[in-house]
Amino acid sequence: MSAATVLIADDDQGIRTVLTQALGRAGYDVRTTGNASTLWRWVADGDGDLVITDVVMPDENGLDLLPRIKKLRPDLHVIVMSAQNTLLTAVKAAERGAFEYLPKPFDLSELVAVVGRALSLKPSQQVPANDIPTERLPIVGRSPAMQDIYRAVARLMNTDLTVMITGESGTGKELVARALHDFGRRRGGPFVAVNMAAIPRELIESELFGHEKGSFTGAMTRVSGRFEQAEGGTLFLDEIGDMPPEAQTRLLRVLQDGRFTTVGGRTAIKANVRIVAATHRDLTQLIKLGMFREDLFYRLNVVPIRIPPLRQRSEDIPELVGHFLAQSANEGLPPKSLEPTALERLKSYRWPGNVRELENLVKRLVALYNEPVIGSDVVDLELAGAAERQIAPDENQPKSLAGTIERHLRDYFDGHNGALPPRGLYDRVLRELERPLINLTLVATRGNQVKAAEILGLNRNTLRKKIRDLEIGVIRGVK
Repeated sequence: MSAATVLIADDDQGIRTVLTQALGRAGYDVRTTGNASTLWRWVADGDGDLVITDVVMPDENGLDLLPRIKKLRPDLHVIVMSAQNTLLTAVKAAERGAFEYLPKPFDLSELVAVVGRALSLKPSQQVPANDIPTERLPIVGRSPAMQDIYRAVARLMNTDLTVMITGESGTGKELVARALHDFGRRRGGPFVAVNMAAIPRELIESELFGHEKGSFTGAMTRVSGRFEQAEGGTLFLDEIGDMPPEAQTRLLRVLQDGRFTTVGGRTAIKANVRIVAATHRDLTQLIKLGMFREDLFYRLNVVPIRIPPLRQRSEDIPELVGHFLAQSANEGLPPKSLEPTALERLKSYRWPGNVRELENLVKRLVALYNEPVIGSDVVDLELAGAAERQIAPDENQPKSLAGTIERHLRDYFDGHNGALPPRGLYDRVLRELERPLINLTLVATRGNQVKAAEILGLNRNTLRKKIRDLEIGVIRGVK
């Protein structure tokens, strides 16, 4: 049996040489060219079993050549390489039928593995779609961590798989959710976002599923919920870790059955939505504390995407700064730039508030300082002020309970983007604190409520009432 032939098009002689050597050692025949026209001639002549092409070439863009290759030879897999390394590149490659997208610089062993996979699989039926919105890039960054996210978005955008996005506050979880929607097959439908932490627990089921007239005091008319509003599109459930237990049960039922009923309603409604959830909290720890359903977690965590904190991708900071400076100029503020030393200062900062904090700082620099080129002294001044405002404790020092609660509340208030939270905050905070406190005490006493009441300093009847009101389940293994 003859070896498979790989056709390579890249205007970089060094890359052609490296790929020829690596794929030759793997047992493949390799033919290379530095232009798209030669590649097209080979494909049109029926040559080759696989194509590897760069995007930017002297005579034609590799992405523009892709649809022609797939139309002429739909069984021929194409691997796209690119040094542009943006979300749009990954999305366009996927939309136009590429088997895989690899950002430069790439790992040779990974490329050889992808080639082997492509040659061993039957071609997938992909329909090119060229109506991708290109007016803006929702996510900025070319670091390896961001490349993984771009590739995940490109693979998932035309599916209805449920996605769980995790990451610290301010990392851009909603931007990734919007990218999955805006570039996906549901982009013609609505994108509906709901923040679980911003809704009073007694209203959350009505908010999600709607309610019928007269279903509760004040329900004067029928109101549709977020599931109905997102019909045909994407429902983004932000801060899913803050969803109360009773709503978790109803959401699980929707994910299992694909149907829901409004509050006070009797007729089941089919849920035609794609679910994307996000949280900055550790759901596995919440499960251990009895604060999040394990079965719901597995229903939501079908495909996990983790967004790294900005301190772990500091190489993206110059590009992010340029993006925010351009945004400010488009909003009517004077055009500005930063000295290289100022950018280095920004790259060395820890950014506890992540990309959101960087964006706010850049806008503050543009608005408050007259210099057309902002120097490191100004940046140092702003970062010193930011360090005083932010709670960024030394990770090696023990964390106080008060500090942990304050950090959580700061995240909560930041999540409202300057708006005041809804009423009832005091009771909700106390409830969130009481539930893990009582639950862990019961775990420590192996479910002995008498001992738990003594440790907590509560009357036993009071403890029983709180267990019932807080919906704390019976501890496994305890009778």
